[in-house]
This record gives sequence, C-alpha cells and structure tokens, in this order.
Amino acid sequence: MRRGLTRFDARLSSSCPGIGFTCRITAHVLTEPPFPDTDAGIVSAIRKALRTAAVEVSATCDPADTAMAHDKIAEHLRQERRLPTEPPVVYRAELTLDLLPDDQSAVGALLSAQRKQATADILRRQKTKAIATELSDPAALLVRWIEREDADWSKIPALVGEITKAAEIFAQYRPEHERTVEHQALEVLREFLTSFPDHAQKRMLYTLLAAGMDSAQRPHHAAKAKALLNGYAQPDVPSGT
Repeated sequence: MRRGLTRFDARLSSSCPGIGFTCRITAHVLTEPPFPDTDAGIVSAIRKALRTAAVEVSATCDPADTAMAHDKIAEHLRQERRLPTEPPVVYRAELTLDLLPDDQSAVGALLSAQRKQATADILRRQKTKAIATELSDPAALLVRWIEREDADWSKIPALVGEITKAAEIFAQYRPEHERTVEHQALEVLREFLTSFPDHAQKRMLYTLLAAGMDSAQRPHHAAKAKALLNGYAQPDVPSGT
C-alpha cells in the first residue's frame, strides 16, 4: 500500500486553458489496519480522491506563479480526509508541483502577449486622455476645425455653439481612477459655482464656502477659499472709465 501511495503522478489543470501543472502526490494513511477493503482498492480510492481534490484548487491557480499554486494545493491536501467506507479510512497527503517544458514555454508566450497587450492598452488610454483633455477646451477644438484643408472661415460664427457643446462632452471624460465619489462631487461643485455668473453672487458663495471651512475647523482650506474670494473682490472695470 505504501508503494502505491508514494509519489504517484497527476496532471492538474490551471486557470489558463491548455496549460496545466504536473505533480507527484504522496499520501499517508492514518488509520491502522485491518482495512475494510483490499490494499489495491484502498490505494485506488485514495489516489482518485486526491487527484480530484487537487484539481479543485489547481483550476483557480495561475500557472505563471507555481510557488503560490504549490502552497495552495499543498495546504488543501494536508487536510485529513476519509474514505466513505465502514469503518472510514483516514488519510492526508503532500505533493511536489512543477510545469512540464511545453507548459513552461506556453506560460512564457502568454506572459509576453500579456505584456504587449498591457503596453498597447496603456498607450491607448494615454492617447485618449490627452486628446480628450485637449478637446475639452473650445479654443483647441476650434483650432482643430480650422486646420482642416476644407475649413470655411465664414462658418465659424455658426459653429461656435456646436463647438462649445462638443467641448463640454469631452470635458466630461474621466479615466477609471477618477470616477470616484470625490471626483464626481468636484464636478457637481464646479457646475454649481459656474451657474452663478454675477460677481456679487460669486463673492457670496466663496464667503460662505470659507466660513463653512472655518466652522469645520479646517483653517488651511478656509484660507485657500478666502484667497479665491480675493480674486472676486473687485468687479471688472470697463476700459476707458
């Protein structure tokens, strides 16, 4: 029995279809004989149960990280198990885990492809962000339009409204890491403040904002709000007056 349960082979699937682990399992029977079945029957049942138990874990393991896969599967197999016999046969197991050369080559090819894809994704996101940031400025969007070979300068006055709307759409672009509640709150606050174009209204809003920060015991932020308020301290004086 000991010979049949020592370092028997198993082929285990991984989280990547077509790539698998190879392992050797050694089982230890904890129950003293006599056994409720022949030695061959006990060995066959234990080997089948351990292969099944190992696959349950290996199917979630990344073949690029064999050390982590080994630890997870080994921990799973160290648990005491029982054959459904009467009386039950108690056993546990340990294993060694590796990748065959073909699987190692497949993992290398997969990682190379993933790195290339990751690089392409990063460059695409950077380009998208740069273009969206540029075109969120109506002036930049207008420059893009007039740089066209067939641009008709006489149409510019009629296009101003459409260009402004298009720029607002680009301004709403946010990368995934900026789609947090805080960033959304900043957008709401920005829209709220810009909805009061009158100088007196802006001065009142910034005064209230600074007072609220003082009340919340945030003097540093209140000082910044007051500095912004100073920018609205005097209304614009028309030239020539």
